[in-house]
Amino acid sequence: MNRLSGVLCDMDGTLLDSEKIWDVALADTAAWLGGELSPAARQRMVGSSMGRSVAILHADLDVDVDAESSAAYLTERTAELFRTDLVWRPGARELLVALQSAGVPTALVTSTRRHLTEIALDTIGREFFVAVVCGDEVRRPKPHPDPYLRAAELIGGDPTRCVAIEDSPIGIASAEAASCVVVAIPNDVDIEPAPTRYVFPTLIGVSVADLAALVRG
Repeated sequence: MNRLSGVLCDMDGTLLDSEKIWDVALADTAAWLGGELSPAARQRMVGSSMGRSVAILHADLDVDVDAESSAAYLTERTAELFRTDLVWRPGARELLVALQSAGVPTALVTSTRRHLTEIALDTIGREFFVAVVCGDEVRRPKPHPDPYLRAAELIGGDPTRCVAIEDSPIGIASAEAASCVVVAIPNDVDIEPAPTRYVFPTLIGVSVADLAALVRG
């Protein structure tokens, strides 16, 4: 077990089934802007930062409006839904409990901004995480390695001996660029198998020992 420095978990779509909430919030924002978000554009947003998602939204709707105004509307609508509609992804809470019991340092690594993450933490449980890295707290968000490198630093872990759990290609790219051991849990977007990741159907039944066994050396 001592091979495992820590576990770094994405939030939306990985621990929480919140991508469906983003579906609603993004559709409402598109309607507020006078249009309808295309499925292809929505898929490109999965795992993205707020800035990138708003840019995709504006391009998809072909509108030239203030990005901060759209981000503010999207944030407030998402916050309303986060307060009432968050649910766990299968096996996620059980794994967090097991990690806490085993004394494995765990960090939350999300593209979501701090304001919304704080609301979500009321559901997830702050006590599970030694550190939380949000999308507006790094210079370069996912798919760059910065969020995962920062999380590993905060928990005092070696990135190469940290397991990152993700559900999106953008998040996986970030964790792989940080040289983490990557566990992919597909949700709204299909994940292709690759030598750089392990693809599990869900987190149900995944144990701390299972994650430790993935770390080499």
